[in-house]
Amino acid sequence: MTRLGTVLRLALAVTAALLLSACAATQTTKPDDNPEYQPVMPAQPVPQSQNNGGIYQAAHSQGLFEDYKARNVGDILTVILAESTNAQKSASTSTGKDSNLELGNLSAFGRDATFNGRPLFGASNSSSRDFDGSGDSSQSNQLDGEITVTVAEVLANGNLVVQGEKWLGINQGEEYVRFRGIVRPVDVTTNNTVLSTQVANARVYYGGSGVLADSNTPGWITRFFNSPIWPF
Repeated sequence: MTRLGTVLRLALAVTAALLLSACAATQTTKPDDNPEYQPVMPAQPVPQSQNNGGIYQAAHSQGLFEDYKARNVGDILTVILAESTNAQKSASTSTGKDSNLELGNLSAFGRDATFNGRPLFGASNSSSRDFDGSGDSSQSNQLDGEITVTVAEVLANGNLVVQGEKWLGINQGEEYVRFRGIVRPVDVTTNNTVLSTQVANARVYYGGSGVLADSNTPGWITRFFNSPIWPF
């Protein structure tokens, strides 16, 4: 076998390996579970050493005149998603520059330096430069719905760190919403709900997996040519 044939076989083997790895990477995969969005279980109540005979015991976390709202680790809270943003930016630049340069002919002893009747050193130059540039950018998004999360931590000032996720199986794929943020107890309504616009440091992520998500993902060759690695 010639040396050229060996090189061709090696190139074909490398290409086949890349195609197989690309096909494996594009298979339907479920995103890995993130511990930041996992539900948190409540702490086990510590039983009292003795019963004082009262109807209400201190071991009960719910008071007689308290609303059923999230306040402890493991409690459930419903977040009403009401996210809507609209951003727009435009820029325009215009510059111009004109320049003229003229150099007269040299003269000596009252006579101009000429050659065959033409000025020997006379010269002139003119230039003009113009630039016009403009750009427009706009982006908008909207996310409505509800997601029920759990209290993961109660901060020293009483604020609640909440986190959770919701998965929906649709046809040949799955859609999910992940949420995490800090909630003030005063913003929680009597229905145990809070608007997402009232959550501090909110992190909302909407994604999916399956055939539909894979069809909207460019192939690895397209991503390579669109990456900064490709110099052209």
